[in-house]
Amino acid sequence: MAGGRWGPLLTALLAARVAVAEEAGPAQAALPEERSWVRPMTASNWTLVMEGEWMLKFYAPWCPSCQQTDSEWETFARNGETLQISVGKVDVIQEPGLSGRFFVTTLPAFFHAKDGIFRRYRGPGIYEDLQNYILEKKWQSVEPLTGWKSPASLTMSGMAGLFSISGKIWHLHNYFTVTLGIPAWCSYVFFIMATLIFGLLMGLVLVIISECFYVPLPRHLSERTDQTRRSEEAHKAEQLQDAEEEKDDSNEEENKDSLVDDEEEKEDLGDEDEAEEDEEEDSAATRVDEERNDAQDQGPLREVQEDGEPEPEEDTPVQPSPADTEVAEDTLRQRKSQHADKGP
Repeated sequence: MAGGRWGPLLTALLAARVAVAEEAGPAQAALPEERSWVRPMTASNWTLVMEGEWMLKFYAPWCPSCQQTDSEWETFARNGETLQISVGKVDVIQEPGLSGRFFVTTLPAFFHAKDGIFRRYRGPGIYEDLQNYILEKKWQSVEPLTGWKSPASLTMSGMAGLFSISGKIWHLHNYFTVTLGIPAWCSYVFFIMATLIFGLLMGLVLVIISECFYVPLPRHLSERTDQTRRSEEAHKAEQLQDAEEEKDDSNEEENKDSLVDDEEEKEDLGDEDEAEEDEEEDSAATRVDEERNDAQDQGPLREVQEDGEPEPEEDTPVQPSPADTEVAEDTLRQRKSQHADKGP
C-alpha cells in the first residue's frame, strides 16, 4: 500500500526534474565561454613578435608565482587594444625551445619587444605597473638584448635547439617512468647507451665524409713528396751543422784573438823591461867609464904629490879601488847575459 501510494508521486517529481533540466540545458550551452585575450606563443608563431610592440610572459603550470599573476596578465591583455600592444604567453613545459631562445632561468619572466628589439622587464606583474611601463615608455631606459643575446641571433637559435632536445628527452623519460612504469635507473642506462651509440655513429659518418672528400695522391707524386721532404730535412740538417761550425769557428777566432792580445801585452811588457834594463846598463857603463877616467886622471896627480908638498887630507879625493871596478864590470856582464837569455 505504501509503495503504491508514493509511486505516482515519485514518478511525477522525476518527470518535473527532467523537464527543468532539459529547459536549462540549452540555455547553459548557449552561454559562450569567456575568451582569453592572451595569445599563446609557440615555436611556429613566435616570429610574430618581431613586428609591432609585444609583451611576453613565460610561465609554467606548476609555478605558484605564475598563477598569482594570471589575472593581472589577463586584465593587461584585455586593455591591449587601448595601449596598442599585443600580449602573449609561453608555456616553458610545452615550448622548451622558446625558453632556451630567450634564455629563461626564472619564472615568471617578462619580455618587451618593439620592432624586433627585445628587453627584459624586471618589474612586478601587476596591471598598473605594466600599464605605466608602456604608457610612460619606461622600456627606453632598459638596455636591449643585442648581439648574441638577441633571441633572433644564430647563437640563441642553437640554444633553442639544445633546449628542444632536452625537453624531448625529459618527456621521453617521463613516458618510460610514469606511463610504462620502468624504473628510473633503467631509463638512465638507456640514455647512456643511446648517447654512446649516437657518438659512435656520428664519428663513423665523419670518417666516411672525410674519405669521400679526401683524394689520395698518385704513387709517383707521393714518392716525390717523400723525396722532397727528405731533401728538405737533409738541407735543414746541413744548415744546422753549418751554423754550428760557424759558431765554433767564431769561438776559435775569438780565442785566438784573445791569445794574440795576451802575447802582445806580454811582448809590450817585455820591451818595457828590456828598455829599463838597457837604461840601467847604460847608466852602469857610464858610471864605470867615469870611474876609469877619474882613476886615469888621478894617477899623475899622485906622482906630483909625492914629489912636492902633500896636500891637505880634506882635498884629497877618494879613488875607487880596483876591486870595486871589477865588481861593477861583473855586474854589467851578468846583466848583459840575462838580457841575451831573454831575447830569444
